[in-house]
Amino acid sequence: MAIVKTPWIGQRALISGLATAAAMPLASHALRADSSLTITPQQTLGPFYPNDWTGDIDNDLVLVQGEAAKALGHITHVSGKILDAAGQPVRNAQVEIWQCDANGIYRHPRDTSWFAKRERDPGFQSRGRMTTDAEGNYSFRTIRPVAYPGRTPHIHVKVDAPGKDQLVTQMYVEGDPGNERDGILNSLPERERASVIVRLEEADRLEQGALAGVFNIVMG
Repeated sequence: MAIVKTPWIGQRALISGLATAAAMPLASHALRADSSLTITPQQTLGPFYPNDWTGDIDNDLVLVQGEAAKALGHITHVSGKILDAAGQPVRNAQVEIWQCDANGIYRHPRDTSWFAKRERDPGFQSRGRMTTDAEGNYSFRTIRPVAYPGRTPHIHVKVDAPGKDQLVTQMYVEGDPGNERDGILNSLPERERASVIVRLEEADRLEQGALAGVFNIVMG
């Protein structure tokens, strides 16, 4: 069972706040036909899916056990709901995310960015996992994703839920100039492309100076 810690804010307050934020865009969906929902598209797992899930793998990627410094980058809270095609919450789904650090480097032996004399940020956990609650809610504290050669900023997401096919997708940042040039993002039809692009806004209510975005995921 994944261990979830929320050291930056009271757990009860965080879950309440994020659950409310995640639910707001979905309020009207409960009264609509199933066709109003866009199934979150499958995307590539990528070459840097974490090969090591030992150690600190909770939902706070900014703080790493044993490291004095927190991660470089702009702290960002990503939350949302995991839903089925009928709009019902998916409980007990395991949600994993992984992304490069603020220097554009993945925590993976196949990422050879060190050739460019860049060093991986030891204060960034790089990957995390948690399990959805009874209402399908999940939340992560991470950093705003950054671009690296060939890709616009993105966060990889994998969802495993009882009785459902595994979903692998990616979350993108609304308004990032790299989106227009990203081949993986632009290979999606317009409606699916829009469903994986998330607006990040100032979120001082959660953490001073942080950003936050809601990424609701619909499993087919």
